[in-house]
Amino acid sequence: MSPDPKRLLTTAEAARLLGVHRRTLARYAKDGKVFPTVILPSGYYRWDIDDLRRQLRDIRREQSEGEG
Repeated sequence: MSPDPKRLLTTAEAARLLGVHRRTLARYAKDGKVFPTVILPSGYYRWDIDDLRRQLRDIRREQSEGEG
């Protein structure tokens, strides 16, 4: 069986792929800078890595446009 390309990742897994600490990613979500794909009843986040990367690109783009 091949892995599901849309598998949702834990915060730690997503953070590792992005090269940030899991607490940083959780703080971004808590502060409303990024939005997880799913929030489980337990309060844990699950991430679609492609969507998360898009959100971070949009944040960087907005920041760079604000500087110019």
